[in-house]
Parts: sequence; structure tokens; C-alpha cells
Amino acid sequence: MKRYSAFAVARQALSHHMGWERAWASPEPKKKYDAIIIGAGGHGLATAYYLGKNHGLKNVAILEKGWLGGGNTGRNTTIIRSNYLQDPSAAMYEKARSLYETLSQDLNYNIMFSPRGVIMLAQTQHEVRGYERTAHANALQGVKTEFISPARVKELCPIINLDGPRYPVLGGLWQSRGGTARHDAVAWGYARACSDMGMHVIQKCDVTGIRSENGKVAGVTTSRGDIDCDKLGIVVAGHSGHLAGMAGFRLPIESVALQALVSEPIKPCMDVVVMANTVHGYMSQSDKGEMVIGGGTDGYNNYTQRGSFHHIEETVRALIETFPMVSRLKMLRQWGGIVDVTGDRSPILSKTPLENCFINCGWGTGGFKAIPGSGWGFAELMAKGYSPLCAEFGLDRFTEGRFIDESVAAGVAH
Repeated sequence: MKRYSAFAVARQALSHHMGWERAWASPEPKKKYDAIIIGAGGHGLATAYYLGKNHGLKNVAILEKGWLGGGNTGRNTTIIRSNYLQDPSAAMYEKARSLYETLSQDLNYNIMFSPRGVIMLAQTQHEVRGYERTAHANALQGVKTEFISPARVKELCPIINLDGPRYPVLGGLWQSRGGTARHDAVAWGYARACSDMGMHVIQKCDVTGIRSENGKVAGVTTSRGDIDCDKLGIVVAGHSGHLAGMAGFRLPIESVALQALVSEPIKPCMDVVVMANTVHGYMSQSDKGEMVIGGGTDGYNNYTQRGSFHHIEETVRALIETFPMVSRLKMLRQWGGIVDVTGDRSPILSKTPLENCFINCGWGTGGFKAIPGSGWGFAELMAKGYSPLCAEFGLDRFTEGRFIDESVAAGVAH
């Protein structure tokens, strides 16, 4: 694989950019791999990458029924933060945030990471107490956050209205090293690096069955034939319950649509991310000038990857109260992503009842921000059978009552 650089761009300009290699190969599947990852989204690709980089396991296939990054990885609002309350969550998300800092250099691919900072607004006294508690917990966890005053919020985001008609801004939880990255570039960068290690990224390969022998995974049945493997990782977000059923076990998750939209592009006016959970809306400005706006989850289980009018109305009403200047903008596009939600709003990274079969799911609204940390920990779990980063996120916590309650820090009231 040729390295990307300014010099390479200059050389390719001489041939009208006709000499670039394909970013990743499109091979035919082999009969057997040491490991198969089902799902070529960010989490699945990151898992494969760290299996190769950290553990030397490179005879790996990543199977995707659609196109690479075409699920939730390409359907999110790109926010990166690690200001979670519980220790296991903070460790996972801070690992991810720290890996994002140098991911462009690690992958030799510009993921457009922008540590612009994230403010989570406190608009009720209950939120003030909750975020002050989180700031104290983060200090103990080594995660740099602080609770800031309304005046400081206004300084960081001049377009905000502190005196909303329903809920005034009473302060905010500020993480200066949080930010955003380009979601599809993260998937593309990981795919390119995996392909360079000799791994097979196989698109349009639908898994229709999981085969086992004597209680141990043996392989998968796909639309492109049977493929054997020694280890299997299931990383398919909202479709996790369906794949788990193929493997013979059930998951304590629900799948719902989470909606978002972007405005027409405008001149730069906002260089931080602002999340307002009470009025239920969050917003940042993309590099193209679009206002990226996050909405809510549907109140019923579904797999609809399109938006609905009532969420546009609810979300935009909240954002206009908080940012009056956006009231005259036109909506450019709207979409939905299928998030898988657990009862305690924390993910599952675990062994399963089927030996050598592992599951990574339940990220809810926190999936994109966790991609590098999730891949790092899940790869270790698959390679070694144990990962300190994943230890608290096992399936057994639901039978033992060891919940990791992140209902508030998750950022959206599911």
C-alpha cells in the first residue's frame, strides 16, 4: 500500500490523478479464516485492525451484507467525548478518545478529527447536580472535564441563547478535548489498513446462518457460500439480536431508530459541540458549513432508516429556542440510524454461550465515539479470551445484577 502524503498528491497531479491504487481490495472469500468479523462498520473494522496490529492475527475476514460503513457508521452525528459517569464507561470512552487523537497518523488516512470541545448544557437544577457529580467522577477517573458557568458557555458559543423561554442555561459540563471526526473516513481508514495487512473486506456478503460443532463455532453460511472459522465476532449493531438467534442465544437489547438532520451550509458560526438534553437537541457545524443536528429515538421498536416529521418538529423547536439564529435555515437532509439499546444503556462486549463466538453490541447512541476503544478491547477479548477494558461489559452482568447505569451520561433519554 502506497502511503498518502502531500508529495504523493503532487506526483499524482502530474498524471491527472489517474495512478491512485484502490483503497482496499475486493477479494473472493476463502474457505477458512482464523477469525471472521460480521459487520464492516466502524466497530467491526476497528476490531479487525487491532486483531492484526496488536495480536498478529491477520488471516481475518470482515463480512458485510451491504456496503462498507453503510449502517450506523455513516448515519450518526460524529460526536466524540468521554465524560461518562461510571468507571468502566469512562475507561472505554477515554481509551477511544485518546486513540482518535492520533488515528489519522496511525492509519495514514485523514479522519478529520477536530478536538473542538463538547458542552453538555445544564438547564435544570437536577442537571446541574448531575453534571457536577459527573465532573467529580471524571476527575477521579483521569478524564479532564469541568463544570462551567453560563457566562463561560456564552463565551465558548456566542450564538447560544442563555435565557430560553422554557429552560435557561444554568451552566454546562465542558470537555475541551472532545470533538468530532468524519464518520465515513474512520471506516475507510480502518478498511484500508486492514486490507494492507492482508485481511479480506468482503462486501455484499449476507450471513444467513452460523454453524457450530459440539458447542463450538465452526463457521458461517453466507450468500456467497459456507466459510469456516476458528473464532467469530458479531458486530452488527441493531441486527445483533437476529445474528444471536442464529447462534442459539438471546440478547437483552431493543432496536430503535435514532434520527438526525443537517441544514444547508452556512458560514462558520459555531466551533464547539453543544448538547442540550432537557430540550432534547444537540448541534455542531461540519467542515462544509452544515449544522449537524441530533434528534431523538422513536418511541417504538423499528428498523426504519428514515426520519419522521414529529421528530423534526420536536428537535428543531428545541434548537430554535437555544440557537435562535438557526430559525431561518433550510433542512438539507434527514435520516435515521438503527441503535441497539440495553436496559442499563451500556454496551455488551462479551463471550457468548457458543464457544469462540463473541458479541459486541448495545452501544445505543454512543457507538461512533467509542469505535477505536471498542475495537481495541474487543480484539483483545477475541484474541486472549479476556480484556480489562471489556471485563465489566459481559452478558453475565444482566443475570448477576451488575448494571452499568448510564441513562444520564448517554446523552439521550431513550
